[in-house]
Amino acid sequence: MPKNRNAFSSLAAWRRRALSRAVHRGWRWVQESGAVTAEHPGRLRFGRIGAGTRLAFPQGTVFGESWIELGAHCVIGEQVTLTAGLMPGLDLGSEPILTLGDGVVLGRGSHVVADTKVTIGSDTYCGPYVYITSTNHSYDDPHEPVGRQWPRMEPVAIGPGCWIGTGAVILPGATLGRNAVVAAGAVVRGEVPDHAVVAGAPARVVRSWDPEKGWQPPLRTPAPVPIPSGVTPEQLLALAEPGETSGPSGD
Repeated sequence: MPKNRNAFSSLAAWRRRALSRAVHRGWRWVQESGAVTAEHPGRLRFGRIGAGTRLAFPQGTVFGESWIELGAHCVIGEQVTLTAGLMPGLDLGSEPILTLGDGVVLGRGSHVVADTKVTIGSDTYCGPYVYITSTNHSYDDPHEPVGRQWPRMEPVAIGPGCWIGTGAVILPGATLGRNAVVAAGAVVRGEVPDHAVVAGAPARVVRSWDPEKGWQPPLRTPAPVPIPSGVTPEQLLALAEPGETSGPSGD
């Protein structure tokens, strides 16, 4: 290949790398600038937003924020919808409609639609694309399009410490107890007891905690061993290196 062609190819590759770096730096700046916090709420005026809470940019649909209260140290992922009321501009009264406790995590693309009261307890973690709603379409009139019929609304209460897996749906009237686990893709209605694992559509209890017998049915894997205090990230990486073992050296 001629030298000038090699030089042109190298220059083009350098330009692509430089452009890629510039785009990524610019996007990180946009994400940082567009994030919503208590100190930098932007156009959003929540009823309350606690210290350390952050809504990643870009945000999803957000309205009725005057009736939305967010606790401290919540993590709201990108494209998360948070709405209070059927539509923007309504007067919903003096009480909050949507309340998140401290330390709540809502994964990317999740939706929390609160036309009546929805409460998510502290330290509840939701995976991506979870859908929580207090409203369901009605279809009582067979002659009227479903979308034009007045919906049914029931409060939703999710206890503290829950884990809700990717793509799960929490329907109107659902009540989840403390430390409940909802499997990915489950559709939950009705009551879920404390310390229960539910799965399926509709969701049913597949495992629960008994104070005397422990988990029933028993867990199939042993509990994870916590990382000992004082272990550094470098030591963990060394343990993960291929060929590293704790067995005899063979000397």
